[in-house]
Amino acid sequence: MISPDEVQKMLEDAFPDAEITVSDMTGSMDHFDIEVVSPAFAGLTLIKQHRLVQQPLQAALADGRIHAIAIKTCTPEQRKKAQGGGGLNVL
Repeated sequence: MISPDEVQKMLEDAFPDAEITVSDMTGSMDHFDIEVVSPAFAGLTLIKQHRLVQQPLQAALADGRIHAIAIKTCTPEQRKKAQGGGGLNVL
């Protein structure tokens, strides 16, 4: 198990300029809903964005502390355009 705060810290270290939200989906501290808004995603495909988010979590995914993640990503510009209508990319 790993806390949402620990997951948040891993992602903040990897994306210092991002707006990141991590929530525990099931209360078991191993299934997380992750939203990342970062300029680092500009020009990247959705799959590349999600791979970037998965990278700092690899150790926790490999050893089972994280069992499942749902990732939503976008750039700050995409968020501005989509405000009021969702807009985050979901894999």
